[in-house]
Amino acid sequence: MENKKVLLGMSGGVDSSVSALLLKQQGYEVIGTTLELFAGSSCCNINTYLDAKSVCNQIGIPHFTYNYKDEFKQYVIEDFIDCYANCKTPNPCIECNKYMKFGYMWEKAKELGCYYIATGHYAKTEYSKKYQRWVLKKSKEEKKDQSYVLWNIPKELIEHVIFPLSDFQDKSEIRQIARKSNLKVANKSDSEDICFVPDGNYKQFLETNSDIKPKEGNIVNTKGEILGKHTGLYKYTIGQRKGLGISYKVPLFVLGFNKEKNEVIVGEEKELYKKECIVNEINLLLVDKIEKPIEVDVKTRYSSKVAKAKIIQEGNKIRIIFKEPQRSITPGQSAVFYVEDIVLGGGKIEKY
Repeated sequence: MENKKVLLGMSGGVDSSVSALLLKQQGYEVIGTTLELFAGSSCCNINTYLDAKSVCNQIGIPHFTYNYKDEFKQYVIEDFIDCYANCKTPNPCIECNKYMKFGYMWEKAKELGCYYIATGHYAKTEYSKKYQRWVLKKSKEEKKDQSYVLWNIPKELIEHVIFPLSDFQDKSEIRQIARKSNLKVANKSDSEDICFVPDGNYKQFLETNSDIKPKEGNIVNTKGEILGKHTGLYKYTIGQRKGLGISYKVPLFVLGFNKEKNEVIVGEEKELYKKECIVNEINLLLVDKIEKPIEVDVKTRYSSKVAKAKIIQEGNKIRIIFKEPQRSITPGQSAVFYVEDIVLGGGKIEKY
């Protein structure tokens, strides 16, 4: 008999709540879980647990909470701090998905006898006859598609993952289902911030939770001319224009950093465009290795559009050669490769 037992990650929001409802309607034996990750965060507070438990009670499924605060600190927060300490711009959701939701939550699912895990992400999994393997795909709703933050889940896990919201085109449809079922979270607003920095002040978070502290240095152009002063490299990101405190004949943007000299390097907008970059920490989902250069679509930020490029695997790294130069390629961010609407894989931008 088919195992239709599924462990669903619940944040207390409308997406995961409707996911629970849909899974139950589709005949799955659903268990809801909320992971305790960081006290006081937007997805890990008393209201989160109460809302998730309330929804589970209402639709008649069990709900459990599990404490993974130490693991979250080790894999997500320490990576976040380390990136800023090394002049990189992290995406903590990607680390959280890899280690927490599709790591520890999957281990917990197996303990509970579940064949599947599920989340309220907007993405899709299905078996591809063409590639003869399970694949991760974009969701139907392109604007909400979250496949970009899922590129580094283990490929052997894809057949065990269900995204109940994959075929919805609009968030209003999700809210409508929640209202019709009288779920108390139907009108709950979406959380947009980094969950453990709910006030959005990541600089304050770094100063409070790490050895990173304000340290004055020079703002220079590519010729090394001093144009101004900064109070910490971690306060800037590539492509930034506002808040530089420099008056110059043309608008200036952050191009990069010299960590050894404690310098922020600035230049004109045209200098932000790069034709190539190298990614490391690669995870390939569609193939086991890129044997020869292939043409793909590449996304270098969650909010950016895809760009045409050729990718070449060089050992455990991948070189991306873009058809058109790309703006503000940022070390620490992810580059995700697509073949049509399938995620081929991805990696972390190391340098450009």
